[in-house]
Amino acid sequence: AGRRSSERYGVWQVSEQGMNDFAVLNTGRKMPLLGLGTWKSEPGKVKQAVIWALEAGFRHIDCAAIYGNEVEIGEALHEAFGPGKALRREDVFITSKLWNTQHHQEAVEPALLKTLKDLKLEYLDLYLIHWPYAFQQGDVPFPKKDDGTLLYDDIDYKLTWAAMEKLVEKGLVRSIGLSNFNSRQIDDILSIASIKPTVLQVESHPYLAQVELLAHCRDRGLVMTAYSPLGSPDRAWKHPDEPVLLQEPVIATLAKKYKKSPAQIILRWQTQRGVVTIPKSVTESRIKENIQVFDFILEAEEIKSITALHKGWRYIVPMIQVEGERVPRDAGHPHYPFNDPY
Repeated sequence: AGRRSSERYGVWQVSEQGMNDFAVLNTGRKMPLLGLGTWKSEPGKVKQAVIWALEAGFRHIDCAAIYGNEVEIGEALHEAFGPGKALRREDVFITSKLWNTQHHQEAVEPALLKTLKDLKLEYLDLYLIHWPYAFQQGDVPFPKKDDGTLLYDDIDYKLTWAAMEKLVEKGLVRSIGLSNFNSRQIDDILSIASIKPTVLQVESHPYLAQVELLAHCRDRGLVMTAYSPLGSPDRAWKHPDEPVLLQEPVIATLAKKYKKSPAQIILRWQTQRGVVTIPKSVTESRIKENIQVFDFILEAEEIKSITALHKGWRYIVPMIQVEGERVPRDAGHPHYPFNDPY
């Protein structure tokens, strides 16, 4: 009971995780706790960002087909890997994601092969189903009706998962996992999986601590990855009345104590919880700063104080559109990822 109580707040990871910079997947493979996120990294900037990240010590790059920049990332990886170069392919953990228009079983492998070609790789370390719901299959990433509503497809994500498993069997990916799935949807996949998901990637930061979902994943052998860990301050749709995570007084006080930036405090909080974290940046100084979080340890009470900032606040909330209507966040779309307690 004591362990469960402290585990709820991630406190046990302070001692057990210690200064490790990786999580261990249920396959036994190691996944670096910090990775470079590439969502919203513009073409023309993302190649250099990947190069800077690898030079700074990052050994984990998070990608997705829908980000529209995998070709340029592939150029950076091609320059970094190979005979006579500083890095081998196996030194770097690379993730990508299957987009919503490619959920039909016959579309899954071609989608992956396109990603591998763009990234100039023979395999991925991790391939995720990007969202649990599917769009109408085709080359248009956001297919819409004449009235502007998205065209959804009712393909069951469990069928998509079966096709994902074949990618592992063929050696095209080392591990497979989920993104933006909720607890019920995770269990739905586990009920039929021959190859279990290794990772769940979701939005997580101190205002959205994901304590229950993290415990749910841990109980089922999944590692959690946090996207938008700093509150996605560069998102185009932010509003002036939204809370600004990097200005949170609790975090500012800890930053002063440890002589670190607020971003570094937040990233350390996640890594001490055993949560893989993928901050995005195309700025060299910030990329270097983001990986310098393994030279200090937050105290157990400090971990609790950051976790207690949770307010259920999501910065990344896509609207579901059904039959011409925009469905609000808590409405009952069958595959909407935020319609249960966690």
